[in-house]
Amino acid sequence: MKKFTLLTLSFLIISVLVNGQEKSDSSLLPAKKEKQIKGWSFGAIPAIAFDSDIGFKYGAVLNLFDYGNGTIYPDYRHSIYLEWSRTTKGSGINQITYDSKYLIKGIRFTGDISYFQEQALDFYGFNGYQATYNHNFEDDNANNPTYLSRMYYRIDRQLFRLTLDFLSLRKDKAIQWVLGYGLYDNKIGKVDIKSLNEGRDADKLLPAVDTTTSLFEKYKTWGIIPKGQENGGTTQIIKLGIVYDTRDNESNPMRGIWSEALLLLSPSFIGNNYNYVQFAISHRQYFTLKKEVLNLACRVAYQGKIAGEMPFYMLPFLYASNKPTRDGLGGAKTIRGVLRNRLVGEGMFYSNFELRWKFLRTQLFKQNFYIALSGFTDMGEVIQKYNFIKSNLPQNYNIDSNNEGLHIGYGSSLHFVLNSNFILNFTYARAKDVEDGNSAFYINLNYLF
Repeated sequence: MKKFTLLTLSFLIISVLVNGQEKSDSSLLPAKKEKQIKGWSFGAIPAIAFDSDIGFKYGAVLNLFDYGNGTIYPDYRHSIYLEWSRTTKGSGINQITYDSKYLIKGIRFTGDISYFQEQALDFYGFNGYQATYNHNFEDDNANNPTYLSRMYYRIDRQLFRLTLDFLSLRKDKAIQWVLGYGLYDNKIGKVDIKSLNEGRDADKLLPAVDTTTSLFEKYKTWGIIPKGQENGGTTQIIKLGIVYDTRDNESNPMRGIWSEALLLLSPSFIGNNYNYVQFAISHRQYFTLKKEVLNLACRVAYQGKIAGEMPFYMLPFLYASNKPTRDGLGGAKTIRGVLRNRLVGEGMFYSNFELRWKFLRTQLFKQNFYIALSGFTDMGEVIQKYNFIKSNLPQNYNIDSNNEGLHIGYGSSLHFVLNSNFILNFTYARAKDVEDGNSAFYINLNYLF
């Protein structure tokens, strides 16, 4: 699959709404002291890219922040994140996220409502290296005799997600409680080849999806994906937990600890067809190496099943106290450089180590601005396997022939940060093992953790 970005966003599009703002000197000289920001400000970037299989992507991302009278800066009163994007062949993202410590007294509320249309979602099987990844199956080079389809490791998923998270704000206390609710409506199916082939040259047509050109179709035929789950379903999650937080700020802490332990329940009394319990624990720690300039950020996390039966379509979801996700391990949000959703199982370990250097601070148009460079190493492993029926596997297909081990990615990021909270980053990463992919380039908002 050929994929490239039409607009690499070498420029940062920033629009700012502040009371009484006038044009100011924007020379890139180190700022002696950050300006106290008041009122509303926002950052916006276009979502423009091209993928030869799912088409031209267009849209926008907008993040608004309300700093009130400025006394709480760099904290904010309200944050509203909006994303709307489409591709010319039918994929799309529709997302609204709201976050505030001031809507409900003594409570931090984070709400998210999203609808994701993913025509070519990555699907590499289960249990990491036990599911072999062969790039040649999706490489349509004319000299490649083993080519099957560029959609061999893809599925179609339509996901509606609603999450409501409440975090207590006990004054002068590092330990807080967490209560949350999530609704995940997954509609799963084979890739719509007819739609993706529209307007394509004859020599670039995708072959029709069958049991030889799609891993997902093979897994259904072999019974690895149980009957009744192949089309997805709706799952409701209740989240309970505690958080220990001593960070000096949230967007890019220079020092402190953020640790959390969560119990995730999918009970039948709220309408779930599959009942199970998961446990997730994460420890993040930040070390100042040079005040306001250089710091080391570390994260170690585990998520696993305690009891019950999980449907395969819920395995990729990772949970945190206030950040909903829709992916498993691998990709821009977890193990950079490794293929998205490469690691999927019932229990997963992952960690990240990142050195962050703020090498330029200044003010642009009376707003605080800095640029940072980071280098990182990410890793993860499936440590609790997803068990499935193996009696229908072909005799020559030994799915347990490979031993699972660490999947490692590494690379660097360049971050452009407005008023400490709007963070645009450009990341280049590579996978250590060819079975995890080759290299990747990401454009995202915020630090990874």
